[in-house]
Amino acid sequence: MIDRERYPRLARIDTPADLRTFDEADLPDVARELREYLIESVAGAGGHFGAGLGVVELTVALHYLYDTPADRLVWDVGHQCYPHKILTGRRDRIGTIKQKGGLAPFPRRDESEYDTFGVGHSSTSISAALGMALAAQRKGDARKIVAVIGDGGLTGGMAYEALHHGGDVDADLLVILNDNQMSISENVGALPKMLARLMTSRRLNAMRESAKRRLKPHGMVWRFLKRWEEHLKGMFVPSTLFEEFNFHYFGPIDGHDLPQLLHSLKTLKELKGPQLLHIITTKGKGYEPAEREQIEYHAVGPFDPSKGLAKKAGAARKSYTEIFGDWLCDLAAVETQLYAITPAMREGSGLVRFSKEYPQRYFDVGIAEQHAVTLAAGMACEGAKPVVAIYSTFLQRGYDQLIHDVAIQNLDVTFAIDRGGVVGPDGATHAGSFDLTYLRCVPNLLVAAPSDENECRLLLTTAFRHEGPAAVRYPRGTGPGAKIEPQLNALPIGRADLRRRGSGIAILAFGSPLAAAFEVGVEFGATVVNMRFVKPLDEALVLELAKTHAAIVTVEDNAVSGGAGSAVAELLAAHGAESSILQLGLPDRFLEHASREHLLGEAGIDAAGIRDAIVRRWPQFVPKPVVEVRSVI
Repeated sequence: MIDRERYPRLARIDTPADLRTFDEADLPDVARELREYLIESVAGAGGHFGAGLGVVELTVALHYLYDTPADRLVWDVGHQCYPHKILTGRRDRIGTIKQKGGLAPFPRRDESEYDTFGVGHSSTSISAALGMALAAQRKGDARKIVAVIGDGGLTGGMAYEALHHGGDVDADLLVILNDNQMSISENVGALPKMLARLMTSRRLNAMRESAKRRLKPHGMVWRFLKRWEEHLKGMFVPSTLFEEFNFHYFGPIDGHDLPQLLHSLKTLKELKGPQLLHIITTKGKGYEPAEREQIEYHAVGPFDPSKGLAKKAGAARKSYTEIFGDWLCDLAAVETQLYAITPAMREGSGLVRFSKEYPQRYFDVGIAEQHAVTLAAGMACEGAKPVVAIYSTFLQRGYDQLIHDVAIQNLDVTFAIDRGGVVGPDGATHAGSFDLTYLRCVPNLLVAAPSDENECRLLLTTAFRHEGPAAVRYPRGTGPGAKIEPQLNALPIGRADLRRRGSGIAILAFGSPLAAAFEVGVEFGATVVNMRFVKPLDEALVLELAKTHAAIVTVEDNAVSGGAGSAVAELLAAHGAESSILQLGLPDRFLEHASREHLLGEAGIDAAGIRDAIVRRWPQFVPKPVVEVRSVI
């Protein structure tokens, strides 16, 4: 519960309606308490940190001036939504964020009526808000619609599709561009440079607005100057871009100056048509270490606010992400045509070292997954060997490009797919639950899933040496601790690895579930196979096992529907094999936020789950328990 002595104003706010009972003069103190409470809460529980600190004043102003939830407030991505959650009835639960049964890390419609649109991926807010505005307009509903998007989110092409449409239909919509010059890491590309130029043009904007106020609206002189304004302005500032989209541009203003922010929003609230307010904020505002080290404080674990983040001790084992980063640098030393591409995930995808050692061969394209894939396709057309480093959940956004631009043309592009399978605390929006399903149906595409760290390196090399499109997907976190061989060797394509020869049951494991499958295989005296490749399958081995075993079990950290197990079942059906098959994987529902270990257990693909599923399906295969000998004296 909140400390009412330390936070006397914030303690009175259970809903935005409570916030609106304050005098406007009290709002800076409300914002101060909100910021301090946010620092205390996230430091205690962990979560997204810097982005929320940067929008404290904006969040207070929006909920104070707008009649939320009747008025719609749409956040982009959702990293910055913690202050919003605190002000909308979830203050005392903010310490549960990302935990099993706790608050979701992003806005979520079934969590609160104030979360008008569920998010997790970026660049969606303007489209969603525009849809709401058009629906309200058609119903004759006068509710206000506001979209908040960051300059990082504005690097995504979907944002421009929405601006293009929004300016054409003339909907009543306010877009707030929260410009902090950061995404998860530093922003890249031409847009941030444009916005930086715009920040230096406040005097010109002030002169322009003053002139507009003095002129008679729509008079002849007004129309003449309005026409020339766009040409003149284009010489000095890039706000022309938004006004060419038919959005009335206002700004830039200081997003931490609450009185100025309130004044601007009051003005814009009364205007009709599409409006864009450009505010300048600082990610991590109010907590000096987060302002100074914005990348490190984007998302944090629990820490002591008086000391800041503790330096991380060297991990006992390297993560799969680190394995990939080292492999990429090692291979680049001998492959001069290797190029690395990432859609704004340098740190998350393990590309920091490569970006420093090979800056001319490193391309961060911003939050633009579609462009990342087609950029790689274009490179491959000219003989380059591009590697696209991307999270599984984000590759979904570039699926058409993977099929249309890469696979159909059989281009030599390697996809290094991080966060395959369940991810954990970030929830369903970030889970990589579907990649084996949506990849294995694509012609020309090689698909591999390593079971340990060394095999990850081997399969990445195999994919890169393969002449054609190839994907290697690996999970978040660390593996079982396999010794990593420095050589850049490739494996035979489509050849599985028989780990244990047994009888009765054959367990076919795809990727990281191998360790759990092997443990169960020993208990049942079963055959255990590390399949390695989802496409092409080792058909000869699978068919041989079907003839010599009564039952086949497939295990994958992927949706059961259409996944690797389905590939095995299709093969057996095509050859009339009589073996009974049990397919284990992720269930046909979205998994909630929790630890990765908890989610694997919930899905039944840890050792206990595999064991129980086999016993339920085939009671005759009960493993022999270990008998303890006890004294009867």
